Amino acid sequence: MNSQTLKIRTKAYAISIGKLIISLPYNILSKNYSNQLVRCSSSVGANYRAACRAKSTADFLNKLKIVKEELDESMFFLELLKEFNADLAVEIDRNWKEGNELLSIIVYSIVTIRKNEQARQTPLILNETMPAIVNRQSKTVNQHA
Repeated sequence: MNSQTLKIRTKAYAISIGKLIISLPYNILSKNYSNQLVRCSSSVGANYRAACRAKSTADFLNKLKIVKEELDESMFFLELLKEFNADLAVEIDRNWKEGNELLSIIVYSIVTIRKNEQARQTPLILNETMPAIVNRQSKTVNQHA
């Protein structure tokens, strides 16, 4: 999935959550949970866009971690809303599922970036019996004569 597709999905996620919140009955619980849900769900898209403009891999990784936290928080508040709004369970579940899919994508991206960074930082390994260079990515050995 490319960054443009993910930007579209994170924006659509915030819009979908907003539409869900509009449909909630007005009461003190829905008001407080929905206020928090609006903030964290819209923060997902905003922070992902910021990650796409990161100045370094470390900056990108840190911003993705924020996206991960905001998605997890969004899912938590959806679960709470479902407890008090069983009649909206289908719509809440649909949003929870999309949040979970986005979370899986972000977590996989974080894991992949960390692995790639570790591979770049791995020093060259020399064979003690004869000179050789190990390619860090493929782990193949190129013998020198």
